[in-house]
Amino acid sequence: MEKKKNLAGKLALCTAAFSGAYIYTIMPRVIRKPDKSAFQTRFFAHRGLHENGTAHPENSLPAIRRAVEEGYGIEFDIQVTKDGVPVVFHDFTLRRMCGQKGRVCDYTLQELSQFRLLDCGERIPTFKEALKAVDGRVPLIIEMKMEYFDLRVCRAADQLLREYKGVYCIESFNPLVLLWYRKNRPDVMRGQLSDGFVFQKEFRTPVKIAPGFLIQFLITNCVTRPDFIAYNFKYQGNPSRALCRRLFKGKTAAWTVRSEDEYDRAKKHFDVFIFDSFIPHPAHSRIN
Repeated sequence: MEKKKNLAGKLALCTAAFSGAYIYTIMPRVIRKPDKSAFQTRFFAHRGLHENGTAHPENSLPAIRRAVEEGYGIEFDIQVTKDGVPVVFHDFTLRRMCGQKGRVCDYTLQELSQFRLLDCGERIPTFKEALKAVDGRVPLIIEMKMEYFDLRVCRAADQLLREYKGVYCIESFNPLVLLWYRKNRPDVMRGQLSDGFVFQKEFRTPVKIAPGFLIQFLITNCVTRPDFIAYNFKYQGNPSRALCRRLFKGKTAAWTVRSEDEYDRAKKHFDVFIFDSFIPHPAHSRIN
């Protein structure tokens, strides 16, 4: 009987230690928090208020201006060209949006300027042009696109953002981006993007499965200490995401909500919503 009690005590102690380590690992930033003004806006237009197949394709200046005119916050993506210029573009490859071979980083800005977005006449805008189009009138969620270890996008974007007078925050799937901001710009609100990676076939490879698991369950928070979590709302039951919000009162953003029904499913679990393919009802825009 005494041995059983000792064993039970050791198991309880191990469980408590493991739970404590897990909680500490996924913890967001809890001290010296930055200004969170960006999250006073509930809805952010995904890649601008866009409609592909029209004059307002995703991540284009017309889509960005349209979102500003309608008063929505904007989420858009940036990455760097071969010559180190930050441009607004989502995919790493050019095929879907421009019908061209290769990647954004394979071309200089001048070369990219010859391509058009979905044959509508609009070209890939620079980050500088996008900031000028917004001009501080609505808050921004800026996604830093970086596949591996090339941190040029952080440095290039920061040079422009230091002069920008509007409200913004940054996010990325790549924890190295957040680590760069933690070290170099702790005053900027930073967010970890995540998804249900282990449920996706493309991530079930020896190279991707481990990083995907760590980011999905927010284990990388132990070194990046994000201020918010941007999560695919379809996986809102992820325990790490839920604990960050409930236990630490961390902010969360839902991506990408594409209908009122999806908004209804997500609204109790997130603070702000990155949307496209529909216009949210005006009554939902009020921050309680």
